[in-house]
Amino acid sequence: MNRLDETPTDPLDLRRALACIPSGVAAVCALDSGAPVGMAASTFTPVSLAPSLVSVCVQEMSRTWPRMRGLRRLGVSVLAEGQDVICRSLGSKEGDRFANVDWSAEADDSVYIHGAGLWLNCSIYAELPGGDHTIVLLRIHGLKVEPDRAPLVFHGSRFRRLAVT
Repeated sequence: MNRLDETPTDPLDLRRALACIPSGVAAVCALDSGAPVGMAASTFTPVSLAPSLVSVCVQEMSRTWPRMRGLRRLGVSVLAEGQDVICRSLGSKEGDRFANVDWSAEADDSVYIHGAGLWLNCSIYAELPGGDHTIVLLRIHGLKVEPDRAPLVFHGSRFRRLAVT
């Protein structure tokens, strides 16, 4: 193995390096005063089976997370292949993030994106400091899965498809 380079001091260089790690994309959404609020997260990962936990990382400068952190339940929709337009909409800084997005809300105000491959009903279990992000642990209270739907994959700062071999 060659010698490792020093950790980049430029955050963009580090971002390019970390873009080598493929990830799924989750939409974290809920109703706030009757209106949908949500965000896209490519930092979604399973954490624990007992208790049932997943995590997302939220930028400290997020304007959306402060609106969501006090809500009782959050809907997590793991987006499927072809939902990249929805992901871009939910990640946008301006305009109506839910325009042209098919979604539904449950009685507990959790919001789910239609056509996803996995839906999780969650509550906040813990928030931990993580540098310029907050690591949010979410406890799973319910789920629905569509195992044959291919996931939306984010890699190299763009959306990709999985190849079946």
